Amino acid sequence: MKKLFTILVAGLVFAAGLSAEEKEMKTGWSFGVLPTATYSVDNGFQAGAFGDVYYYGDGNTYPDPLHKISWEGSYFTHSHRMRLYLAYDSKYLIPNMRVNASVTYMNDPLYSIWGFNGAAATQNYDVWGNRDMTTPGTTNNVNYYGMSRKMLRILANFQGRITDNLNWAAGMNFWKWNLGAMQDNGVEKDGNKSYYDTNATLYNFLSNSGVLTDAEKNGGLSLELNAGLVYDTRDIEAAPNKGIWAEAYLNGNFIGSPYLKACAYFRQYISIPIPIPAGNPVFAYRLAWQHTIAGETPLFIIQNNPLLVQRNMISEGFGSSNTIRGLRENRILAEGMAWANTELRIKLVKFTLANQYFYIAVNPFFDAGIITKPYKAKALADIAAPDGKVYDPVFNTLTGTPDPIYDPDKVKYLVYSGGAGLKIAMNQNFIVSADFARCFTEGMDAGLWIGIGINYQF
Repeated sequence: MKKLFTILVAGLVFAAGLSAEEKEMKTGWSFGVLPTATYSVDNGFQAGAFGDVYYYGDGNTYPDPLHKISWEGSYFTHSHRMRLYLAYDSKYLIPNMRVNASVTYMNDPLYSIWGFNGAAATQNYDVWGNRDMTTPGTTNNVNYYGMSRKMLRILANFQGRITDNLNWAAGMNFWKWNLGAMQDNGVEKDGNKSYYDTNATLYNFLSNSGVLTDAEKNGGLSLELNAGLVYDTRDIEAAPNKGIWAEAYLNGNFIGSPYLKACAYFRQYISIPIPIPAGNPVFAYRLAWQHTIAGETPLFIIQNNPLLVQRNMISEGFGSSNTIRGLRENRILAEGMAWANTELRIKLVKFTLANQYFYIAVNPFFDAGIITKPYKAKALADIAAPDGKVYDPVFNTLTGTPDPIYDPDKVKYLVYSGGAGLKIAMNQNFIVSADFARCFTEGMDAGLWIGIGINYQF
């Protein structure tokens, strides 16, 4: 066994040495396909497939492809979420212009709503999506934080050159949402199938108390338009070794419930001159800010994190893999949020296999964020008790506690987390990612968080 391990290590080192000496070059088509055999606390096991298709032409633009097509079709066992996704991205389809377009459909019969404004949404761990808890006096299962949603999104974004590194950007996002009570066929328990009590939910309380308006509680339509500037000096888009990537833009909806958001992102990638055969380590960080400056965002789209270029199928926050790792999916719903992500990207080994170029890397990271504008602050204050907190009798009955479901004094809590990730990259573009994190903010720790997908977070 020890001899076999020695041979494997020697082979990897030899392959890394060879690929360091030769110049990487890809031409024509390249395909990356993987089964979506992943797991998350929020959604359970994922079954299906995803992948990227790259076209490099004669290779002059490598490692950037001439055209990139991404796709996914998957199903999650716990939340019963179904996702269908098709996207296209190219800087060469139209001269001096980047085109990024996609179509996404999601069906979430057991979607989770944790409350508003992060730590202010106080929670009892016993009802965090616990499917075996029964409503007192009944045989019905309950998930207090459950609801359902369906989403269709059609996206088209464009960038055009102003100078060598400065682009204008503009785009359109059309959304159709359907919200409602949980849609589930029940769970097996003691040989019998019982069903959820869909009335014993936070969504039901928010709907009946007037916090959610009639125009938003069942879903709706949005037509978002965005426009701004992009500054980009990255040497490689998928996993830069150096450079700056910054964006500043406005994003607004002009049908249904109008709103206008200001968004700013600054990302920098710094190569650290430590001679590692697979490549120098890279320190990467992102400073981000998103803030509603006019109107109020409806519930069905408050979790959206508008981006000019989509790196993943969905860009929802705050929490999970897109913003602050270590949090439950969409754990923070707020009108304004500022956050930072920092990580050290270290390539461990580089090798060639089946005429494809691979590397393996690790990325320890630290994330932090704070709410800059709370969501539904006035509506929640209108139904608050004399102590300023919001109580739901159903929640108190389920938990056997007098705890509130909302405490405005906790809105400004700093949210922070840390962890590490493992990356396996093919041809510097198709990157399989696994991140592990833990949130350290009081009342928001969800245990060990696991995020498995594609690409670096930023």
